[in-house]
Amino acid sequence: MASVTAPLQNVPPMPPPSVPIIAPSLLAVDFDVEAARRVDAVADWLHVDIMDGRFVSNQTIGLDEVRTLRAATSSPFDTHLMIVDPHEWATRYAEAGSDHVTFHAEAAHDPVALAKDIRAAGARPGLAIDRDTPIEPYLELLPYVDLLLIMTIKAGLGGQEFLPQLLEKVRTARTHRDSGHLELRLEVDGGIAADTIEQAALAGADTFVAGTAVFAAPDPAQVVRRLRDLAHNAGMWPAIAEGAEGGPG
Repeated sequence: MASVTAPLQNVPPMPPPSVPIIAPSLLAVDFDVEAARRVDAVADWLHVDIMDGRFVSNQTIGLDEVRTLRAATSSPFDTHLMIVDPHEWATRYAEAGSDHVTFHAEAAHDPVALAKDIRAAGARPGLAIDRDTPIEPYLELLPYVDLLLIMTIKAGLGGQEFLPQLLEKVRTARTHRDSGHLELRLEVDGGIAADTIEQAALAGADTFVAGTAVFAAPDPAQVVRRLRDLAHNAGMWPAIAEGAEGGPG
């Protein structure tokens, strides 16, 4: 089943899955504008975590802060909603300047309708799957979104250790995407660093959120470049196409 999504106006084109995307997570710098500017020129996307203190225990920023960050940077915004009521707020984050708005499967009572609303508001919809949520019940929703975010930690707190066993979900999603000729990116979030990104790439991920690994370094922009090179040089694209070991084939 092909994707049912349609092109959007005024949103940067989505790179093909053959191009790895690195999205520095601004949670790691408490959404500091100057820190965001330091990676803006080299980042593919900027990842913005919205937490409400209810869906997850942590609480972060809101619409006003997103608008401030949007005015200060130019990279596409990859906004991840960890909130209990995405149907109420998702379109507002699209209107605030988010290019991608991802909501959690666990919080959405009508994911297809919500994805359509996000697109109508001018952003690309994404679906997120938390650590303890099986992916199989949600595979049928993939034609309606542009991005699938698979957590490789428990959602809600930065700096956690990468959980390699969760890459099995990535392999499942990659197989489903490719067999169905779907057009969407597969994103991983949690513990992504120089020593884990190749594992995620070989499992089939093509979009990588990295927070602590980027911003704890003396030169965050250099780390973004290195992570992109590591993902690309992992050989994920030909390896998966040929069904090599480590890929879903």
